[in-house]
Amino acid sequence: MADYNRQRMKMVEQQIRARGVRDELVLTAMNKVHREAFVPEKLHQFAYADRPLPIAADQTISQPYIVAYMVEALALKGGEKVLEIGAGSGYAAAVLAEIADQVYTIERIGQLAEKASSALLDQGYDNVHVLHADGTRGRDEFAPFDAILVSAGAPSVPESLKAQLATGGRMAVSYTH
Repeated sequence: MADYNRQRMKMVEQQIRARGVRDELVLTAMNKVHREAFVPEKLHQFAYADRPLPIAADQTISQPYIVAYMVEALALKGGEKVLEIGAGSGYAAAVLAEIADQVYTIERIGQLAEKASSALLDQGYDNVHVLHADGTRGRDEFAPFDAILVSAGAPSVPESLKAQLATGGRMAVSYTH
């Protein structure tokens, strides 16, 4: 456990802060979230490596720097309501949950939604709500959102998500070509 704590601190300093992420809320959140809890057990030793890792269903957990960079782009101040599209392993949702009041995350792959939900609950994130559904539809019943993070690659931003963003809200999207 102590080794993971050291690795996590080193990751934040060498992979994230060193590359220009300056938001203290993001850096603190990245230091708190146990990335090893969101990767397959056989990959725990690589949890803090500077790269994405395979999770399940031919998907990956994003590189830590990318998670930090995207969360920083949301300019959260604390206490927000955030929507995440593409829960994956639940790692980014956990980082968001360290800052935001409520996080609603959607995952289209049932196996991943179940694993993410379980990992988040195991880590004590009771402010994250995982839904297995089509993320392009968002969560209209909880809108508007102060911020929306589209972690799953998208060729364009669905109008439904734009409509669920609060006035003055921010959206960060991982685009695919």
